[in-house]
Amino acid sequence: MRTTKSRQRSVRRQLDDKLALSVPPQELLEELASKCTSDPSSDNTFQYAFALSKSRDNSELQYSISMLDSLVKNGYEHQVDCMFGSATAHYLLGEYDEARFLCEAILRNRPENEAAAQLHTASVSAKDEKEEKMVRDIAIGGTAAVAAVGLALLLGKKR
Repeated sequence: MRTTKSRQRSVRRQLDDKLALSVPPQELLEELASKCTSDPSSDNTFQYAFALSKSRDNSELQYSISMLDSLVKNGYEHQVDCMFGSATAHYLLGEYDEARFLCEAILRNRPENEAAAQLHTASVSAKDEKEEKMVRDIAIGGTAAVAAVGLALLLGKKR
């Protein structure tokens, strides 16, 4: 499904707003970590990892990815949820290609998964925006370099 850039940006803003409101409080993370330590079941590990996947701390996001990926590899029954949590963490880390890849895997099996579709669209939009910014920065840097060379030549001729 193709969407316009403005629609992609709108979906991305909405998702970013949702994610900003879903940052888990530290008390919850501590409670889930304690529960996971005292009873290391797959369900407890999933709950803790999924909560961490919405953190704003990069090390917590990386840890959630490793736990969620491990659950998938070990055949945990809620694999789509694990993949979505991992995709969310990758998105928050700015790893948009990996987030998009995971969303595409989810959507191949569950095309009706609206959350994965939104995250996929947001990942595409974020990557496009990142690339556009890089092109703008290169263009600005090139323009500044040309201006500096021109100024140097102009000042050199005055002497």
